[in-house]
Amino acid sequence: MTPGRTAVIGGLLTALASVSMALYTPAMPTLVDAFATTMAMIKTSLTAFFAGFALSQLVCGPISDAFGRRPAALLFLSLYTLGGIAALFAESVEMLIAARLVQGIGAAIGVGVSRALVRDLFTGEEASRVLNTIGIVLSIGPALSPTLGGVMLTLLGWRAVFVVMVLIGVAALATVAFALPETNRAIDPAKARPLRVLATYAALARDHRFVLPVLSIGFSVGAIYALGTMLPFVLIGRVGLDPATFGVGMLAQTGSYLAGGIAARQLLPRFGAERLILPGLVLGLIGASGTALLGRLIEPSWLAVMTPVGIFAFSISLVIPGLTTRAMTPFPQVAGSASSLLGFVQMGSGFLGGLAATQFADPVDALGVVFPAMLAVALAARLVDRGLGPTPVP
Repeated sequence: MTPGRTAVIGGLLTALASVSMALYTPAMPTLVDAFATTMAMIKTSLTAFFAGFALSQLVCGPISDAFGRRPAALLFLSLYTLGGIAALFAESVEMLIAARLVQGIGAAIGVGVSRALVRDLFTGEEASRVLNTIGIVLSIGPALSPTLGGVMLTLLGWRAVFVVMVLIGVAALATVAFALPETNRAIDPAKARPLRVLATYAALARDHRFVLPVLSIGFSVGAIYALGTMLPFVLIGRVGLDPATFGVGMLAQTGSYLAGGIAARQLLPRFGAERLILPGLVLGLIGASGTALLGRLIEPSWLAVMTPVGIFAFSISLVIPGLTTRAMTPFPQVAGSASSLLGFVQMGSGFLGGLAATQFADPVDALGVVFPAMLAVALAARLVDRGLGPTPVP
């Protein structure tokens, strides 16, 4: 497993959740009519995916620690694919919600295993460089997915979106089966015992070396998931874009993320991952704060919305390698559990952000308040963590 091979496989697995959401969100207004239901019920299907993804994080990591990365990946990717098939043939909104829940449960393995793979094989700046490359690979799928989803929705109907998800699930299963060797050198079935799992999570939750960087990365990356629940209603519902145009328009976010990853790749050898974190979070907060002007000083439009979102997306690529390395480095024996808890905080933060956004009558107001608040929490956690110095490599 060379750094390049690890990055490609890790990126493909990590992209599973973001691609699934990016393909799905343009279809949400159409699904209201397709199932003769309400937007609240369709939003529930998105919430079900989030909930399944977040809660499954707490299970898939310990399973990969106990039985290996490959068996865990094959199990959960099979669940994701079966969930996609169920959604494809759903005849009621209730069945769609259940299918999206199963998809979320299965998709969780991508994030959990990819970070654990990196920790199994690399440490320090080399790990940060691999994580940066994963981020670049990761950006390709979400960059194309909203466009693909919007066009397929317009030309072929909503079921075509789930056909793509099923094909992605099959491709991921084939990748794990034929290209991924086992990297976990500390397999121990006892790690899957419920009391052992709880003790591991409790130890991680008490360790500032884990908690502070995880809070920082959780609320900054979690903002991406929260944006996924807000931007369709701002750009489609308020600005007036159709689903296909929305999909094309979202290229600005993922393109900015890709540009940030490329910039980070050039900066990492010179400055190191640790020194990029604070400037990245400050830049992210500046971008997020720009959305607070919408509806007040600036009339919402695609350009007015996506300019600050693009600045934020660029900044996230700068902070992910350093924060992830800082959180994962001290815990090689439970890398899967640490990765899963990190992922749970990310998705949990995104879910809380999306939930907070529903309390606003105007989605533009929700974007301008919730988005900057999440980046402010991430920056505050980093400022506290910064005074503790570099994380030692065990």
